Amino acid sequence: MRIATYLHEGRRRVGVVEDTVVRPLPDGTSPVEAAFGVRPVGPAVPLADVRLLAPLQPPTIRDFVTFEEHVEGVRRSIDGSGGVPEAWYDAPTFYFTNPYAVVGPYDDVPVPPGSRVLDFELEVAAVIGREGRDLTPEQARDHIVGYTILNDWSARDLQSREMRVNLGPCKGKDTAATLGPYLVTADELEGYRDADGFLRLSLTASVNGEVVGKDLLSNMSWTFEEMVAYASRGTVVRPGDVLGSGTCGNGGCLAELWGVRGRQDPPPLKPGDTVTLTVEGIGTVSNTVVAGVGPVPLPTGRRRTRERP
Repeated sequence: MRIATYLHEGRRRVGVVEDTVVRPLPDGTSPVEAAFGVRPVGPAVPLADVRLLAPLQPPTIRDFVTFEEHVEGVRRSIDGSGGVPEAWYDAPTFYFTNPYAVVGPYDDVPVPPGSRVLDFELEVAAVIGREGRDLTPEQARDHIVGYTILNDWSARDLQSREMRVNLGPCKGKDTAATLGPYLVTADELEGYRDADGFLRLSLTASVNGEVVGKDLLSNMSWTFEEMVAYASRGTVVRPGDVLGSGTCGNGGCLAELWGVRGRQDPPPLKPGDTVTLTVEGIGTVSNTVVAGVGPVPLPTGRRRTRERP
């Protein structure tokens, strides 16, 4: 089943997508509830007549980093380091990103204030359907209700500077995160699962119609179930939580290519550029970059003399 959130005739609705139409669900139905089989009501509406929104507004977004090739390329691009840190293999690392920054599958994306080096990141995200704590990977399978595409837009210049403080990215990844086009229920993708539990989905990234990256989701180093189990360790995951796979390799973002090639080729994104991401079995999202606003001036940190009372 494919669940869409959309605007039609001024109303925000959730519905089930069937071929080229969407069938609305009862008012108040959440996308996660819809994935458990709520029956449509009312007449079908052509998809061409609606504006697709992000399929859900998640309470939290955990963004993992599970592709070795991405880690190698981006480290080389951002700080000149080579290889993958040994500690990376210990557990599926993630950071929390901004749920208020979620945009729809075809929305414009503004350049983050103060950035001149904008990048995209091609990811797939799992969506939690049932609450759980301290889950095993086997238990976690039943807590994943579906999947969607995630584009974790990244201001590489801001990210590179702020991560020298040895904390996670903040304004480097705070302006936009695309979700869409649909929430595809987990059962729809079971046929792609390989013997090791990975979803073998083809991934493609294009800028202005030119393919810049291709990979397989099954090149992840952890399964989504293992990621959910780790996320739930000592805490809870709840319905609607989003867990991103991290950026795929082989051109899943521009920074990886810059690291491999030793130059900014292709160049950073600029207003007018359109980024299109396609994931087998899920669909396509396509966002155009537009000019953003300038940063509100702030002083630098005060260098204190450390007077004591």
